[in-house]
Amino acid sequence: MTSPPFFDGHNDTVLKILMGKASVADIVQGYGAGHIDLPRARAGGFGGGFFAIFTPSPSNPSDRMEQLNQDEYDLPLPPMLDHADALAFVKRGFETFNDLESAGAITICRSVGEIALALKGERMAAIIHIEGAEAIGPDLDELEEFYTLGLRSLGPVWSRPTIFGEGVPFRYPSTGDIGGGLTDAGKRLVRECNRLGIMIDLSHLNEKGMDDVAALSDAPLVATHSNAYAICPHARNLTDRQLQQIADSDGMVGINLASGFLRPDGKMKSDFPLDVLLRHLDHLVKILGEDRVGLGTDFDGALVPKDIKDCAGLPNLRAALADHGVGDALMTKFTHGNWLRVLRKTWGE
Repeated sequence: MTSPPFFDGHNDTVLKILMGKASVADIVQGYGAGHIDLPRARAGGFGGGFFAIFTPSPSNPSDRMEQLNQDEYDLPLPPMLDHADALAFVKRGFETFNDLESAGAITICRSVGEIALALKGERMAAIIHIEGAEAIGPDLDELEEFYTLGLRSLGPVWSRPTIFGEGVPFRYPSTGDIGGGLTDAGKRLVRECNRLGIMIDLSHLNEKGMDDVAALSDAPLVATHSNAYAICPHARNLTDRQLQQIADSDGMVGINLASGFLRPDGKMKSDFPLDVLLRHLDHLVKILGEDRVGLGTDFDGALVPKDIKDCAGLPNLRAALADHGVGDALMTKFTHGNWLRVLRKTWGE
């Protein structure tokens, strides 16, 4: 079953292209790697989502996966990125979005109406998201330029520090109560995103930073690809207190398919049943309610459950949800309706 279509809170497909691991033609025609391309999206009912522009850190240790499979781990945070390097990389990202749209793979969406229309078509609906705001300087001049280019969602940090705030490490077991809150520049960034109507993504932000966003922002609090700390005590996951903050703001959480954020043991291994994901869903719904939970796959950026594998495997998730008692109305909300709701409220439509 491929209907209703999934709208996804987060993927790193653009990064695959920027790193030379896929081409625009691969995404259009299909290829034998990665998680997302147009043929597999059509096969699995993947309607689109937030496509991230992410600037990777220069070093990525080869033993990272081995560390993430230990009983406990604490990977050091990468250093802050150079602004000029990040800006050049992000500009390439915007060019890649335009190339994907010109090739017929995506429709860049700047409004909920455009998303709803694109979900009925053959292309993937795409919101331009920047994960980690290193390409934006302290004067925030780039933010309005990026908005003009189509940016509609921004994560102030990835799991490393920026001039705006601090990210959480890949640490298990651990809460996200690590480091200080937003800087003065970070607080200005929140206010400016509110003014422009850019969604602020709390995934990767530390706990004190999230508290600051909650105190400052007049928009719903949204974590596009995070899970429940109560099920998996990882620094990337959200405590019940944080989930209540999101609920109180009428916000939203997208369930992350990254294995290490789903499994109670925090290990990046894909051999586990989808019942584990359903435990996260139940916990999130208990605190957030049925209108504030969706999917944030982290496709092309994470090791996902073997029973899903890639976007063509999403019918397996639909089947698991249906077997779990998710009826048609809630299925529509979870697959895409809740994302459209929170975006409508965030973007002032």
